[in-house]
Amino acid sequence: MSGESACSALTPSLASLVGVVSQGERDAYKMMRPAAIAQWFSDLLGKLRFAGGAESAGKQSRVAVGKQGEQLAERYLKRQGYRILARNFRAARAEIDLVAMDDETLVFIEVKRRIGTSAGTPGEAVDARKQKQIRRAAGVFAGRYRAREHPMRFDVVAISGAGRPHIEHLKDAF
Repeated sequence: MSGESACSALTPSLASLVGVVSQGERDAYKMMRPAAIAQWFSDLLGKLRFAGGAESAGKQSRVAVGKQGEQLAERYLKRQGYRILARNFRAARAEIDLVAMDDETLVFIEVKRRIGTSAGTPGEAVDARKQKQIRRAAGVFAGRYRAREHPMRFDVVAISGAGRPHIEHLKDAF
């Protein structure tokens, strides 16, 4: 069986299982040339993504929401006079979103962003386990950069809502 006939035999059947492609679209697919097949697949994937719901248009991934939250927090902290020393510092199987100086105090900052409230408030997401991980990574940071002589603090920047988000800075959160 040639590549084109195998493709035409498999793809319409797969698409009909999903229930997104009409019989007319399947018949049109059988008459397409290879250049048009790529466009058909692209259109099909778009339909499947939209029908799937989880990755539908308008929804940001969790990673994108988190990264955007970290950028908002960094801008906010700079306006408050903080000097950012590190972003996404990783050590001891943990990550610290931002490390900054607030005058002479070394501040380890966990950023939590929530668009909705179904998963709870951003501040509630920093549980005892997460605090322990951040403290462990902070100890590595302080040792690596010989910063143990500085007073240290652990803050949480909680960002909630879409559009114009609400930023709450919880100093000395834990």
